[in-house]
Amino acid sequence: MLRRILLPSIFLVLAYGFWISPDFKTISAGVAVFLFGMLSLEEGFKSFTGGVLERLLRRTTDKLWKSLAFGVVSTTLMQSSSLVSVITISFLSAGLIGLASGIGIIFGANLGTTTGAWLIAGFGLKVDIAAYAMPMLVFGVILVFQKPKTAKGIGYILAGMGFLFLGIAYMKDGFDAFKETIDLSQFAIPGLTGLLIYTLIGMAATVVMQSSHATLVITITALAAGQVTYENALALAIGSNVGTTITAILGALSANVEGKRLAGAHLIFNVTTATIAIILIKPFATAVDGISGMFGIAADDYTLKRAVFHTLFNLTGILVMLPLIGKLVTLLERTLKAKAKHISEPRYLTTSAMDFPDTAVEAVRNETLHIYENGRDIIAAGLYLRPADLTGDIDLAERVAVPVHGSPPDINSAYETRIKPLFNAVINFISKSSFGWEQRQMADLHWLRDANRHLVEAIKGTKHLQKNLALYVRGDNPYIRDEYNQLRLQIANVLRALEQARSSEDADVAILALDSIRAKLEQSDDAFSDRLYGLIREHRITPQMGTSLINDTGYTYDIQRDLIEMAATLFAGPEHELAPAQHKLTLDEDEMAEALNEGGGPDEPETPPGKVDGA
Repeated sequence: MLRRILLPSIFLVLAYGFWISPDFKTISAGVAVFLFGMLSLEEGFKSFTGGVLERLLRRTTDKLWKSLAFGVVSTTLMQSSSLVSVITISFLSAGLIGLASGIGIIFGANLGTTTGAWLIAGFGLKVDIAAYAMPMLVFGVILVFQKPKTAKGIGYILAGMGFLFLGIAYMKDGFDAFKETIDLSQFAIPGLTGLLIYTLIGMAATVVMQSSHATLVITITALAAGQVTYENALALAIGSNVGTTITAILGALSANVEGKRLAGAHLIFNVTTATIAIILIKPFATAVDGISGMFGIAADDYTLKRAVFHTLFNLTGILVMLPLIGKLVTLLERTLKAKAKHISEPRYLTTSAMDFPDTAVEAVRNETLHIYENGRDIIAAGLYLRPADLTGDIDLAERVAVPVHGSPPDINSAYETRIKPLFNAVINFISKSSFGWEQRQMADLHWLRDANRHLVEAIKGTKHLQKNLALYVRGDNPYIRDEYNQLRLQIANVLRALEQARSSEDADVAILALDSIRAKLEQSDDAFSDRLYGLIREHRITPQMGTSLINDTGYTYDIQRDLIEMAATLFAGPEHELAPAQHKLTLDEDEMAEALNEGGGPDEPETPPGKVDGA
């Protein structure tokens, strides 16, 4: 409703401005070109978020000072605190960084955005930047039409910089000409009233344009042309700082609760900083005069003094809020609580996670872990075990020897409610990912999709196994009961080993541990065959029981194999540069057979034990 009213109102105001003054057209065109340049710049930098920026973000957020530095440097380079905020929210939602690290990045981004004021006031207004804009636009547009992604990204960045420079030039020329017909400085409002009113104007302008940089450029160019007083320009700077939080809030609407908490932290920080700046406006102004004098900035160079003020009050806000980050995290976690989700609802597949390749991969990885936890519990129940049996120190051999009581679990129903909806959500999420197949993140998504498929197959195998298992573990024949308990024990041992691999801090060790499990799996077949035929020959079990056991041994083999294949991908760890090496560490079937033969083991067949009809 608000958008339906706001957009026509903006059009009406612009149309009226175009009618009363042709110079207003120049200023408006400058704003439009500048905003288009911001969009192009963001599009260009997004082309390089397919791993480089993401890995850098993960490595530079383990300490608070690193998070701050990342926020400052990334915003300085990209000249877009909005893009940095969106990236941070996406990573936080995907579980790649913690809330405290995200808050540190946001604090740094607020300081980094002040570099734009220095560039415009110190360079943009001192030289004819339109002359620099033209070559950038020419080379940028040529590169945009190239097929290689890197060339296209560089093209967007060059074109974006060109449009930024061109927009600044248009606004500067527009305000210079505008003052000859209309003197906007006559609307200046001194004192506290003016401070509050112009702060609100700065907020509104930033919300409408969705760019504090655009408000910054308008303010500085108007200040340079004498259309805005220095005092009111300071108020506009304060207002734009608060208004820029709307981008983070909008980005958090499609994020999970962690993203919303970060947007809340952004709002609290900017409102607190603005409040401090308003209350201490006179001491700040005095400090700006002193700092300007120290660095040789002329007393009447209000554009550079405004840049000093912008930096000073953001730095003050960081110094005030930095010691309170821990309390801020606690406040946000208590205020914005995560809604309890049904066990069949996705936890990580948010819309914001699709914004960048690595966040999409990590969201699918975490959701696959969620599916694995559900599947592990279903398989454990199918084996008449508790999930705690798999993660604790209990002796599994003793546990499976305990007589089984109670009705068998409904694996099919559990699959339909706890696995299938999540698996469908993962497939849908991957299909909607807009990244090109040439990106390695799409290969990671392919691996994770296969991991889900292997888990589903393991659950279905447990369902097939359950019929005879439920019959014989309750039966009077101790020999067939022992054999089925051995099948339960084999799968339980694999599940416990997977839990240990999952909790291992060294992913390489975890993968090698999985290879060890595979080797034991292959070695168990011949011993089973000798024991089975001995039981039938000695009339301890019937041939029908033997046939059922052969089939169910095949299902057991398949279940273990699918679980191991799933774990080889899922527990490889989040670092993408390690993943290919870790997959290579996992031996293929030929290498496994060769390793067993060299170790004196039997020459195992490459296929699982066959299943006999009629069981």
